[in-house]
Amino acid sequence: MTTSSTHDQVEGKVHEIKGAIKEKVGEITKNPTLQDQGTAERIQGTIEKKIGEIKQVLEK
Repeated sequence: MTTSSTHDQVEGKVHEIKGAIKEKVGEITKNPTLQDQGTAERIQGTIEKKIGEIKQVLEK
């Protein structure tokens, strides 16, 4: 069973990776909208991962 903190960290990492891929594809295809969406998703993932880390500390 995964804890809420672990789930947040994993989900955050997934969003970071997906966002980074979208950013790169947007850059390669000269699509600023896709690039911006990727940046937003990557940042969202970073925040979600940090929330999971904070929850993990508080669970101890």
